[in-house]
Amino acid sequence: MAEGFAYCERLARTHYENFPVGSLLVPKQRRQHVYNLYAFARTADDFADEGYDTALTERERLAALDDWERQLEDCYRGEATHPVFVALAETVKELRLPIQLFRDLLSAFKQDVVKRRYADFAEVLDYCRRSANPVGRLILLLFDYRDERLHRLSDCICTGLQLANFWQDVAVDLEKDRVYLPQDEMARFGYSEAGLRARRFDERYAALLRFQVERTRKLFGEGRPLPGLVRGRLAFELRLIWQGGMRILERIEWSGYNTLSRRPKITGWDKAVLLAKALKQ
Repeated sequence: MAEGFAYCERLARTHYENFPVGSLLVPKQRRQHVYNLYAFARTADDFADEGYDTALTERERLAALDDWERQLEDCYRGEATHPVFVALAETVKELRLPIQLFRDLLSAFKQDVVKRRYADFAEVLDYCRRSANPVGRLILLLFDYRDERLHRLSDCICTGLQLANFWQDVAVDLEKDRVYLPQDEMARFGYSEAGLRARRFDERYAALLRFQVERTRKLFGEGRPLPGLVRGRLAFELRLIWQGGMRILERIEWSGYNTLSRRPKITGWDKAVLLAKALKQ
């Protein structure tokens, strides 16, 4: 078990992704659980994405994810062997985590391998339900919040964060042949995929992105009460996360909705402002 814990912590602390894993805002006694959850999700995400520009085929990536899911099932049966699952077994037991949240995450990772276009917004929301919402629910369970109302508010914020990331990363995702902009809405605004591939920014693309940003902002508004319904460090963390998602939308808006030539991102100054706002609330 100690080896599993060390493995997960090392992966979390050394991975390239800029994510505050094991933040000091997480109580020390729960920090290892964050490492364990992150190691599970990060490894699965790597199976789905890291082989994209290599010789790994879709079949090979899906096989790796299927094997990861089999090991998850073994973990819940008390038969874990991989260090991530040896560690995760302790987290699952102590926090009483439902396996479906992990299954949902894996189904989203598998979908990333094979699905590259979304016919309508309902399809995008279904993806967010499995790719983003389980993370928020797991964090609430980490702090022993099990009220379904709180979980639904978390879903609004998590889906909002996922959508904000999609609109921020349109050009980045296109490099992986993924388009999360709903196909029917692209058609409604008169913007084509050929325009995307040519990185053609015009009034039609701006109108399309404005529509997406405003809809996403409403989702954040629906989830806004959540930080006020939890206590302590988690309340502060959630305020910071909420402010960060809204700031991404503001950055997209300030760019004139041009996410094709430059990726709007949160700056060091933004982080300072967001921290001050979160502390005031």
